Amino acid sequence: MPNDQLNTSSPVRQRVRLIIRISQNALSFSVGDPTAPLQVDYEPYPVRNGISIAANLREAFKQSELLNKKYNRALVLIDSPVLLVPISEFDESEKETIYHHTFSGMEGNAILQQILPDQNAVALFSINKDLKTVIEDHFDNIRFIHLVQPVWNYLQLHSFNGVRQKLYCYFHDKKLEVFTFEKKRFRFCNSFDADHSHDAVYYILYVWKQLGLDVQHDEIYLVGEIPEIEWMTEALHHYVKKVFKLNNRFSELQINKIASNPLTVNMPFDIQTLYINEK
Repeated sequence: MPNDQLNTSSPVRQRVRLIIRISQNALSFSVGDPTAPLQVDYEPYPVRNGISIAANLREAFKQSELLNKKYNRALVLIDSPVLLVPISEFDESEKETIYHHTFSGMEGNAILQQILPDQNAVALFSINKDLKTVIEDHFDNIRFIHLVQPVWNYLQLHSFNGVRQKLYCYFHDKKLEVFTFEKKRFRFCNSFDADHSHDAVYYILYVWKQLGLDVQHDEIYLVGEIPEIEWMTEALHHYVKKVFKLNNRFSELQINKIASNPLTVNMPFDIQTLYINEK
């Protein structure tokens, strides 16, 4: 999308929402092109090692082409440990206490909450306070969600297909998210560090056994940045009959021209599903 296509102070620009994706070692920015519905521009930002994500984001506001176009609205996807609490049991006054009781090392972070009506839960997650300040200094209207929330929403709809239990395994940022649904709620949801495919297979099969899933009829779905996909699929097939890889779903966006950025094809699955859910 050319820099001069829209004036940064135009009413159209004021309504456009920038999406900022923040994980432990990665930053990216994306935005729908308001001049062509469902077109998306995507810009990964090269993070410098040795300085904080907050410091990297400060630098990005000086250097990023997308950030320099100025937006009032931002949706921020945060990758941090998440605690899911049933809505019926959630007490906002106790969120800091229960979050810090569950996860150590987060004492200096702000605790955020997001209601998940489709899963009948509240997601508690955290953000570094300096990072939060950097974001709030640049936008008037900000919404924070957990990075995996769009994937939960998308795959919960997928889980209604057929009658068998489905275990979803989402790989991103050298992590593995394993979750399954029981109608309109989570039955299980947990996150693991997964630098190696062997470790990932162990975690998946451990959860499978813990849930008592059927090795002949229930299903495993792998999605995202899957390490050693062929080996992993074969290893899982030794124990579970039905193992599937969900294909890249970006085609569902029905985009004739995905801006002019060839890096768009590498857009993480969580960002893709965010746009798919909203189309």
